[in-house]
Amino acid sequence: MPPKQKTIALMGFRSVGKSSVTIQFVENHFVDSYDPTIENTFQKNLKVGGQEYTLQVIDTAGQDEYSILPQSYFVNIDGYVLVYSVNSRKSFEVVKCVYDKLLDMKGNSKNCPVVLVGNKNDLTNDREVTTAEGKKQAEEWKVAFLETSAKEHQSVTEVFNRIIQAIERAEGNEPEKGGCIVS
Repeated sequence: MPPKQKTIALMGFRSVGKSSVTIQFVENHFVDSYDPTIENTFQKNLKVGGQEYTLQVIDTAGQDEYSILPQSYFVNIDGYVLVYSVNSRKSFEVVKCVYDKLLDMKGNSKNCPVVLVGNKNDLTNDREVTTAEGKKQAEEWKVAFLETSAKEHQSVTEVFNRIIQAIERAEGNEPEKGGCIVS
């Protein structure tokens, strides 16, 4: 079977680690320096459930609650990874605004595969958002939830596995499994 092409956008408040997660996934290294992203697109092949995928990963510029999301964020995007930083309450609030805007544009949550990601979980002493709060939000939205550390390459690849699974479900290509999908 030829690889399936999927486009995934990482969205969230500035400085939450969208670029770090993306580069850790695509190039297997952690970028420590912070240059605000304009917008970058990366490509990586990934095998999920025996199917090969060619992923276009769009690392978007940081959003805030007042951002007008460009039309390009809704056209030809298959799934969204919404990233907040566990050490920033503000970034958690912003990700909720971004989710609401996505639903406004996409029509409903069925058309909008999402994975919620709490990044920087290595910063245990600076935590402002609990794991339980992240899980609760994901359950409300009925989406997968993961905490990651781009720095320690923890659960980074799993984020992309989960978004592919969510996209396939939304496209009707994966049978619904019983039980809970939140990890």
